[in-house]
Amino acid sequence: MRNNSFLKPTRPTTSGAIPPFPRRQMLVLAICRICEPIAFMGIFPYIYFMIEDFNITEDKSKISFYAGMVTSAFTFAEFSTGLMWGRLSDKIGRKPVLLTGLIGTALSVLIFGFAPNLTVALLARAVGGLLNGNMGVLQTTVAELVTAKEHQPRAYTIMPVVWCLGSIIGPMIGGALARPCISYPSLFAPGTIWDRYPYLLPNLFSAFVVLIGVINGILFLEETHSEKKQKPDRGLELGNWILSCLPIFGKCAESRDEKAKFSEMETQPLIDHEEQLPGYRTNEATPENSPRIRSASVPSISWETLDLESSREESSLGISKIFTRPVVLNIVSFGILAFHTMTFDQLFPVFLSTAPPENKVPTSLPFKFVDGFGLDSKTIGIILSAQGAYQLLINMFLIPPVLKRFGARRLFRFLVVIYFALYLVTPYLVLLPEQYRMMGVGMVLVWKCTFASMAYPSNAILTADSAPSHLALGTINGVAASTASLCRAFGPTISGILYAVGLQSGYSGLAWWCSALVAISGAIVGFQIEEPQTHADTTTVPANNAELIRPDTAPAAGQAAPLQSGA
Repeated sequence: MRNNSFLKPTRPTTSGAIPPFPRRQMLVLAICRICEPIAFMGIFPYIYFMIEDFNITEDKSKISFYAGMVTSAFTFAEFSTGLMWGRLSDKIGRKPVLLTGLIGTALSVLIFGFAPNLTVALLARAVGGLLNGNMGVLQTTVAELVTAKEHQPRAYTIMPVVWCLGSIIGPMIGGALARPCISYPSLFAPGTIWDRYPYLLPNLFSAFVVLIGVINGILFLEETHSEKKQKPDRGLELGNWILSCLPIFGKCAESRDEKAKFSEMETQPLIDHEEQLPGYRTNEATPENSPRIRSASVPSISWETLDLESSREESSLGISKIFTRPVVLNIVSFGILAFHTMTFDQLFPVFLSTAPPENKVPTSLPFKFVDGFGLDSKTIGIILSAQGAYQLLINMFLIPPVLKRFGARRLFRFLVVIYFALYLVTPYLVLLPEQYRMMGVGMVLVWKCTFASMAYPSNAILTADSAPSHLALGTINGVAASTASLCRAFGPTISGILYAVGLQSGYSGLAWWCSALVAISGAIVGFQIEEPQTHADTTTVPANNAELIRPDTAPAAGQAAPLQSGA
């Protein structure tokens, strides 16, 4: 019986050594990635004041609702096209989809900077979401770049580190450059374009950063799709030529040649066509006319051929074979995580911006109370930037060893079980004495950043390892990105409504406590996630029913190799 089981193997290197970490490509990918958090997080310090300037409502308790709408417009649009971009990346490659997402982000922030009213602001955010499918495609690209499990903890924390850098720069720039005529009257005179469009300056900065990311991607980002990466790339050739002209970066251009040499070595036959498999030899000296086992003819098999055969087999996978129970559980868990973490990210700046009520609301602890911090956009920007700096440090020095020590599944389970406590505690910060309030804010942000920085890479590793085929990763991560986008869209909108209702009714913690319930549901799903099964190291090749013997697993001379049944 013919065996059609194809397991994606790890390509052999010399003596079975671990392949080198793709430093150059991870750096190029990181530069592309940092553009988005700068653009996305940059609006948070001033969104409250932007909605206030639109003069939509006189009731300041409703501003949080409209702020949530602006945040949700991006994620709703991203949800509607996330699956499409994921599947498109499986067909045309990862690089063009990533570059399209960056261009969409640049267009979005430019429109947003010129927004004179809420309608245009919502349209601008929606444009960015429709053209941006980078969240899922980036995860796929990292999974294709880093195939060795030894490199996964390090690789899957690089993108969070980059997001942290962006979350430092974005809020700092957004808070500092918003309303420049008010913040810097000596430099920006009233009546100029900066007065007419007070939020244009930070968005121009974001657009400039995104433009740098697009140029970087065109010149230096390599395709990772197994079927598309062999095609010529004019942008990449131009980038290597530019590097070769610069003495400082000459070696960077040469690294691609070394990579090509390594790729050429990989395509050499694993077993020479003249060489017999060890299991078909006899070590006894027998005359030529004596009956003996005839040597099997083994075709020349290369990893390039193997990839082609695997590609044909895996491309026929149906939806039921791609979206197995482990994959679905990881996607659902990712969506729930995105819901409550995005709720925190959007709600916390509004929470800090909310001024104490003019009319004191009767307090009845432990649940009925209303108060506020009343911080300005500059202070909020500094707080959010400090949060990003802390995330950067722990992603560089804490998360990789913790992931390696405890494993993705065990760590993820621990986090989702106690995540709800964060949302129970946060609303009570307003009840702290004045001198301890900022200390409380800092402790909550450290808690939130630590948990989020560990939870997201853990889930990404579990999702990648549970995929039945690497060629289906684009589709899987596209669905995961769409699910997360939908949850991120509902999160700010629902929390904005609940926060407004809570302020009016006297229960200002209502939105936070509802997030705690969502986090509990995430714990229930998270506990059903099983440890992904490790793929086998050997691959059955159907051609002539010959068994592929890897160099590092081939038996020594004189030992019989196990025969594969099949006929």
